[in-house]
Amino acid sequence: MRLRPLVLLASLLAAGAALDACTNLLVTKGASKDGSTMITYSADSHTLYGELYFKRGSRHLASEMRDIIEWDTGKFLGKIPEAPVTYTRVGNMNEFQVVVGETTFGGRKDLAGPSGIVDYGSLMYIALERAKTAREAIQVMTGLVETHGYASSGESFSIADPNEVWILEMIGRGKGQKGALWVAYKLPDGTISAHANQARIRQFPQDDPKTALFSKDLISFARDKGWFKGKDKSFSFADTYAPLSFGALRACEARVWSIFNRAAKSQNIPMDFVKAEKGAKPMPLFVKPDQKLDVRDTMELMRDHYQGTEFDMTKDVGAGPYKLPYRWRPMGFKIDGQDYVHERAISTQQTGFSFVSQSRSWLPDPVGGVLWFGVDDTYTTVYVPISCGIKEAPRAFAEGTGNFNEFNWDSAFWTFNFVTNYTYTRWSDMIVDLQKVQREFEGGYLTDQAEVDRMALDLHKQNPALAKDYLTQYAAKSTEKLMARWKKLGEFLIWKYLDGNVRNEKGEVTHPKAPEDWLRCIVKDHGDVIKVKKVEGLVPDED
Repeated sequence: MRLRPLVLLASLLAAGAALDACTNLLVTKGASKDGSTMITYSADSHTLYGELYFKRGSRHLASEMRDIIEWDTGKFLGKIPEAPVTYTRVGNMNEFQVVVGETTFGGRKDLAGPSGIVDYGSLMYIALERAKTAREAIQVMTGLVETHGYASSGESFSIADPNEVWILEMIGRGKGQKGALWVAYKLPDGTISAHANQARIRQFPQDDPKTALFSKDLISFARDKGWFKGKDKSFSFADTYAPLSFGALRACEARVWSIFNRAAKSQNIPMDFVKAEKGAKPMPLFVKPDQKLDVRDTMELMRDHYQGTEFDMTKDVGAGPYKLPYRWRPMGFKIDGQDYVHERAISTQQTGFSFVSQSRSWLPDPVGGVLWFGVDDTYTTVYVPISCGIKEAPRAFAEGTGNFNEFNWDSAFWTFNFVTNYTYTRWSDMIVDLQKVQREFEGGYLTDQAEVDRMALDLHKQNPALAKDYLTQYAAKSTEKLMARWKKLGEFLIWKYLDGNVRNEKGEVTHPKAPEDWLRCIVKDHGDVIKVKKVEGLVPDED
């Protein structure tokens, strides 16, 4: 999302360019413990207000038109004919358990500014309104840009239904050129994949439409531009249309490496590629995880600060005394003529919303599709189970409850940001208190989910409308309880850590010493000034 092209990360960031970036994890049926497909999406932007988009399906007259509003800017781009029938969408999942996520890779500057009116955000949400399967979603998205043109830079899309998981990568044809260049790849069952603001599809089968689909001139266009000269079978979408830069490796592919490293440790995927070491080989598009993943595993993979690796963000002096694994923007800086970068991990302060989707083929769609939805930082959020069969969004998450320009206690986005931003001030201590409540709620939701499914399924057999009513009420009540508890958590943290104090279990004020490694940093930097000296030889005041 909203990622400008990364030619050289350090120079861009030192110049103050805004960088907002997203992360997706994709899990096929055979790689999940219960046989569901899963997609994660963190919508990261410093100006994105996190809310749960909801649009009810409808029937439309043949003359009706649909406005295209650019997701990033709110700018009106044009109109297209409305579909005769549109489907209900809850966030990034529709009523048939189809899910779409994205990350922006930008790609070649030569291909920026294409002629068209459909931006990447509109592609996602229109596809959800018109597709019953992942393949249909791909057909809708690629058909829209062919007919009406593309209005964004390079994008990677994650697209799933209860049976298949696909990656679709797309880029425009350049200034004034209509349409798009694209390739879609179906992940082999039993594998997981990820993308994080860098194109990832390289070679793909060109004679197997069950596995890969692509625009008819994908390769010939590159040949005409002089960007590719080899045999067709050697063609790589990523290397041709999104050539690697240091920024693409360190700020983007490194997040993919971290997911693969944690989920498939036994494969020993080296860091040399994301460290831009000469001669390093690209990472695979997909891997088989060491163990099948469940919803909780997937949530935890999205909670990542490179902990335990060479990039661990708690280990350098920038983390401060309380090991804060965040770095405020800009991400790059220059000292004595040398460019440097802060790490960009999966968990980041500027997340507007994130989710873990769960599409389950063995259940009716209103029951089987669950969007585990949260706002703000993935590390500190609570994922609430929201069924794709709900009739309206819970008030705290709903559009219209709040906005980015005004604090609002009724808004989950602002309530969670209030707590998290205070937590950043004394991270290593406060995160322990926060995670107790986080795990209490998420553990309860996960424990209760089987009973929720059973109740909803029984009601669905009687009347599908009853099941939808129940699931709507469950999401609303769950969110209300969470909001009340999260406000109390904020009050507790203020009470416990007021003015640098730390109250113990008895409520008594204590003052724990700062970590010694941090005190040594202070001494190294300023020790001569603050050193305690023996008082001797002072001249008394004669007065």
